[in-house]
This record gives sequence, C-alpha cells and structure tokens, in this order.
Amino acid sequence: MIIELDDVDDPRLADYTSLTDVALRRRLETERGLYMAESSKVIVRAVEAGHAPRSFLMAPRWYDELRPVIAAATGCQGRDDGGGVPVFIAPEPLLESITGFHLHRGALAAMNRPALPSVGELLASARGGAGARRVAVLEDLVDHTNVGAAFRSAAALGIDAVLVTPHCADPLYRRSVRVSMGTVFQVPWTRIDHWPALDELHAGGFTVAALALSEDSVSLGEFSASPACSGADSRVAVVLGTEGDGLAPRTIAAADAVVRIPMAGAVDSLNVAAAAAVAFWELRVRS
Repeated sequence: MIIELDDVDDPRLADYTSLTDVALRRRLETERGLYMAESSKVIVRAVEAGHAPRSFLMAPRWYDELRPVIAAATGCQGRDDGGGVPVFIAPEPLLESITGFHLHRGALAAMNRPALPSVGELLASARGGAGARRVAVLEDLVDHTNVGAAFRSAAALGIDAVLVTPHCADPLYRRSVRVSMGTVFQVPWTRIDHWPALDELHAGGFTVAALALSEDSVSLGEFSASPACSGADSRVAVVLGTEGDGLAPRTIAAADAVVRIPMAGAVDSLNVAAAAAVAFWELRVRS
C-alpha cells in the first residue's frame, strides 16, 4: 500500500527513526528481527536472495524505478503498490529528518531477518549443495565497514561460506550491508555459537588456517602450494582476527596452520579487510 507521509513522528516509521544512532540500531534491529537495506541495488539483491520486506521508504522520484522491485519483493504480480506491505513516500527533507541522513541512494527497506542455519547445514548446502571448499571465519571484528568489505571480497574471490564468531559485528547491520554492496546476501553465512570450536570444520574435512604473525607461521604462498590447499578435494577455512589485536592466542593454538602474508616496505601488517582479500585470492580453488 502506498502511504504518503507528512509527519516525522508518524508511529508507523518506528523501524526507520534514529538510524544514525549505532548503539540503538544494533539493539533495536536485533530485537525487532529486522535489518536495513539501503539503496536500490542492495534492495534488489536482498529480494533476489528471497528476503521478505516489512516496508519501503523512499522519495517520490525513486518510486517509478523501484516499482518492479516492489512487485517482485511482495509477490504481487501485476501490482506495484506493495500490496499489504507499506511503501512510505515522503519529500526528501522529511526523509532526512526521519533517518538522520540524506537518502541519496534511492530508498530504504526494512527487511525481515532470515533464520540462520547451523554450521553443519551451512557447510553442506554451499555451492548449490555440493558443499563448501573455501570458508572464511571472522573472529570478533568490531568495524562494520571491515565486515562488509570482507563479504564483498568473499563474494568476488571464491569463498563459499562465511562464519562469524559470537562477538563479531553484525553482517546485516546497515553499514555492513552497504559496504558489501549487498553481497552479504550472496555468500552463505551463519554465526557460530561457541568459539574457538573447530570440531564441525574438522569433521567436514577442513584444514583451519589462522592468519597471524607468529614465529612458527608459514608464508601464504607456501601454504597455498601445500597439499592442504592444492589437493583435488582440498577444504580450507581461513580465520581472520579482530582489528588491532588480531586473533586470540587460543584460536592460533587450536588452528592446524598459522599463515602470514609476507610484508615489504617496513609494514608489519594489513588492515583485516585488505588481508582477507589477499588471502581469499591466494587460497582460491584453482581446478
């Protein structure tokens, strides 16, 4: 249904208000079982992934462009008014008052969070049911930008699934989704209940590689040439640690291998998102 707005305090907009308050959004989005899809491109990818919208919010000039997306998202063939799903239309100054920022990427959509699979289900169902061969584990990343960037690299560089630890930033938080360009909807992922717990990865035949600076580490190139990576049916899970401190000592101790990216120019390490891209490319399946 099309709803034209003229009041910033309209109670139907509760999902959208105070979007710039990070702490509030983290709590409210989890409590309400929703996430924000920002921009027409991200909304399209969310809809293509089968995620269900709660509502849309946009300026009038974006409505015509998004009509097919609204129809596809709501299952209303032949209708582009959202059916029973609210499509809020408001002048751009009012939108900025509601959201706390200038909405210049087309639209927002409040989407229902999908249920997350278990680790075992995720690993088995990846690659269209053929099972994952390359997995990334994000340990306690706190920056949503880094989470989104890691997912974008995962989608582009052949990572079949992503696991995030209990304290890792939310992949479906608005900034994570935006930075990933919606690829968080392409790469299967789930949250691990306990960490480090490598039993399910080992049961699936994965070699777990911790990306860390360590005296006993091997270079990324050396590891990628080893049978663990180059075998015909190799399965590798690469673990990347939090910004600043890196991986926890207990994680490094539990891993099957400790791997480093060789550095030059007196640089000791890379940002975790950059390190993820390098590791994903080097450890890709090549056959």
